[in-house]
Amino acid sequence: MAQPIEAALAAAMQSTRAWPFEEARRLIKRLDTLPGGGSKTVLFETGYGPSGLPHIGTFGEVARTSMVRHAFEVLTQGRRKTRLVCFSDDMDGLRKVPDNVPNREMLAAHIGKPLTSVPDPFGNAYPSFAAHNNARLRRFLDRFGFAYEFLSATECYQAGMFDASLLRMLEAYDRVMDIILPTLGPERRATYSPFLPISPTSGKVLQVPMVERNPKKGTVVYVDPDTGGMVETAVTGGRVKCQWKADWAMRWTALGVDYEMCGKDLIESVTLSSRICRALGGTPPENFVYELFLDEAGGKISKSKGNGLTVDEWLTYASPESLALYMYQKPKAAKKLHFDVIPKTVDEYLVHLAKYPAEEPKAKLDNPVWHIHAGAPPHADLPISFALLLNLVSVSNAEDMATLWGFIRKYAPHATPEQHPVLDQLVGYALRYYHDFVKPAKTYRLPAAPEREALTALADALGRVRAGASSEELQTVVYEAGKAHGFADNLRAWFGALYEVLLGQSQGPRFGGFIELYGVDNTRALITRALKGELAPSR
Repeated sequence: MAQPIEAALAAAMQSTRAWPFEEARRLIKRLDTLPGGGSKTVLFETGYGPSGLPHIGTFGEVARTSMVRHAFEVLTQGRRKTRLVCFSDDMDGLRKVPDNVPNREMLAAHIGKPLTSVPDPFGNAYPSFAAHNNARLRRFLDRFGFAYEFLSATECYQAGMFDASLLRMLEAYDRVMDIILPTLGPERRATYSPFLPISPTSGKVLQVPMVERNPKKGTVVYVDPDTGGMVETAVTGGRVKCQWKADWAMRWTALGVDYEMCGKDLIESVTLSSRICRALGGTPPENFVYELFLDEAGGKISKSKGNGLTVDEWLTYASPESLALYMYQKPKAAKKLHFDVIPKTVDEYLVHLAKYPAEEPKAKLDNPVWHIHAGAPPHADLPISFALLLNLVSVSNAEDMATLWGFIRKYAPHATPEQHPVLDQLVGYALRYYHDFVKPAKTYRLPAAPEREALTALADALGRVRAGASSEELQTVVYEAGKAHGFADNLRAWFGALYEVLLGQSQGPRFGGFIELYGVDNTRALITRALKGELAPSR
């Protein structure tokens, strides 16, 4: 439930263009026109297919939907009850063996069975592959503190939660077929049915046509592909599940879903499922279509391929809040999701957090941290950036947090891990990220002749700066050394040379701030080593 909002923020909410508020306003309009919409519990839903390990896109749906839910709750002043359901399609048949799991041969023997009937390839800790993947998703959601309810498709079907809507689907069978069949090719059209029986002999999810339909009895008849015999089965009680688009529509109807997000690749599914939902007598939810995450090569991220970052991988090198920021930013724009985006996102989060206390009410509502922290961003006083920490690790050869804190105290003498717990977290993230990604890719080079002269001049100039010089003063010294030695018209090349020669990378921090943190004497010694050829590998 949303916390009370101060008057200035409440007034600014009417004009903010932050996308969660835009979505919340759309939802309010829907409820105003929906029969019974004024009193119903408002249901937000996210879906998850546990055929592969959870990835960041899965988390993104929950994070973004939670932001819209919170915006809705504050706009309606907490007067409306809301629920967020995380729904696992774990009754789906296993279509193929994922590339990123063990015991693939064992899994191959269970192709076609509901995911909750497929053994866990990771061991015996869980009763099924679906249970294992569901547990991994829930652990992360719980770790982040989301308020949600988890629903399993298998449990919902078997417990009878969908029975009424399944019987409606049976009654509206011809209308559903009229919606779906024109979208299928001739071969698939010949075997399509919105109902997929669970075979009593093989346990597989069967894609077979219905020979008979008996709405009054609530049954369907099909030919068992294993025996060739006719089988009559009820559509209730988990004896069948629905095809994907029909299943989505049936779920919306049965649960009364009001809001759900999906990726751009499901636009056609949303359209068809919405038509089926209406055929069942339901009202489709408000839908938000987001762009897909791409891997480093620009390909779509896939759970079964495992070609994107996992939530655990991101959290090895950065905070959950930085991940939430990545999800908040430009949800309708395609974004590459790989390890290189982590440092930039961490620093962007810290910048937004630092700006928040002094911002005007409308700017606070437009600030991502308001949405990430459900209206209550924490205070964080951080003297240095994550990028600067990474470069400090790089040149100091720090192997542990204590060593890195020694350098930090030279920059901020009174800083301690106890007083700055967020900074202490960043120190740990920086050490791990540097050793896993930056260090293996570092390539130092020798300075060219003009660069050598400029570096020598810089070292001499740094020897003359006053004790305690600020980062701005040191930045001016760096500028002047470059300008005086052939880089006046191309300072970008000068700073590029500093990064490549001294840090072994193509880009880096604001150099005055780096010198202040690393120390003037240490920086002069670093330049001397570079000029002697001690940093670049010998040829």
